[in-house]
Amino acid sequence: MPPSSPADAAERRGVIHIQNLQKVYRTGFLLNQRVSTLRGCSLDIWEGETFGLLGQNGAGKTTLLKVLLGIIRPTGGDGTLLGKPLGDRTVKHRVGFLPENPYFYDYLTGWEFLEYAAGLFQLPADVQRKRIPDLLDLVGLSRASARKKQLRQYSKGMLQRVGMAQALINDPDLVFLDEPMSGLDPLGRYQIREIITSLKAQGKTIFFNSHVLSDVEQVCDRVGILAQGELICVGSLQDLLGTANVYHVKVCHANPDALKQWLPDVEFKDNCWQGHLLGMPHDFLSSLHLMDGQLLAMTLARPSLEEFFVQQLHQRGITASQ
Repeated sequence: MPPSSPADAAERRGVIHIQNLQKVYRTGFLLNQRVSTLRGCSLDIWEGETFGLLGQNGAGKTTLLKVLLGIIRPTGGDGTLLGKPLGDRTVKHRVGFLPENPYFYDYLTGWEFLEYAAGLFQLPADVQRKRIPDLLDLVGLSRASARKKQLRQYSKGMLQRVGMAQALINDPDLVFLDEPMSGLDPLGRYQIREIITSLKAQGKTIFFNSHVLSDVEQVCDRVGILAQGELICVGSLQDLLGTANVYHVKVCHANPDALKQWLPDVEFKDNCWQGHLLGMPHDFLSSLHLMDGQLLAMTLARPSLEEFFVQQLHQRGITASQ
């Protein structure tokens, strides 16, 4: 959750800050066409926060992530990463990154690949000897068969997990994950989700893109929706979806006039009376019993993140083909 007051902000440091970030590519045979992939994006991410960035294919999610990492330069706007300007090389040793489609040296074993990644960060041999088995255990590749098998023999899920291990080899303060659940089966998604949860418990800041909205809903403190290069909304799930203590009720064989004190918006639909409950559920059930009514359903009225996402796109006239 973001700080709610100046005192909170003083206690919790900002890890990512961007202001009016823009990225324009030139395309066409003569490079005379301009395509805007980021349009005035502004965002703050706080220490220890897990932030999920949502959007359709081509919305600009990976472009934003690459700008934050300093892989590409923005066309306009500015920002900071861990207190340094975007692109500053001195913060890279504090950052971990798992790309969406990583390329691994597939003739290496899982252990050898992590040794190679550790060497890039110049980790001492004694640190490597402890950290590599710990990470392989964390991502579920601690068995000798997985450790000694060449990466070309790994499944998609195993490659995703060893990729997660290399993103953590330097014990980063900030972890970027680009579509970490992409192509995984339900068990693989569960394992990645558990790893993200364990990183949250360690106080690490996590920024990830994902199409799997149900997973985002379970692990993120805040989410943002990127549509056609614009951040159209950012907030906690409670901010965006509302509180979960409002119920939608369906009843039959009840007096509609008596129902109005409990369901102000009551209407007859699908052969039953429906509306949003005003008051405590147990009091309503007692009253319904007295009026000889029958409860058919009582469900939380809060929409899912997927429903909210689709609604936001429809409100802006964005279709699945765009």
